[in-house]
Amino acid sequence: MEHVLVVDENGTPVGSATRERVRAEGLWHACAAIVVRSLDGERLFVHRRTDTKDVYPGLYDPTCGGVVAADETPDECAARELAEELGVHATPEFCFTTPFVDGTIRYLAHVYQVRTDGPFTLQPEEVAWGGWMDLADVRAKVDDPEWPVVPDGRALILGWFSCWA
Repeated sequence: MEHVLVVDENGTPVGSATRERVRAEGLWHACAAIVVRSLDGERLFVHRRTDTKDVYPGLYDPTCGGVVAADETPDECAARELAEELGVHATPEFCFTTPFVDGTIRYLAHVYQVRTDGPFTLQPEEVAWGGWMDLADVRAKVDDPEWPVVPDGRALILGWFSCWA
């Protein structure tokens, strides 16, 4: 069973728990989210989650990433998730940390960015589709409440736009 790093509201590690327990009990945990920006800086890589994902299935996401394992740092998690989900082997640049709460989903997001033009190898268990979108299009879509985007991706990309775009 995969063990996730459990933290308090301030991000201080307080132990670990299985992913199932974290979800069932709404435990605070740590995640890494990576914004993938083209080398020219004009586009973002956006993907659609598979319909089999346990959280927010089938929705679009302007970030990739996942939970920090009990035995890794957020930096290590960001590099691992980038390689697993998109097949990109790079060292993401740390941007900011922010809490995210949606019902029983409660985590401290460590947000990163990376610049690359690929190539991409999408993880079929997690990514149903992926492609480039212009920065302006992503900004317009996340402002549209009708766009089927993951709530945390919407919140995190808005935070990223306010700092980096």
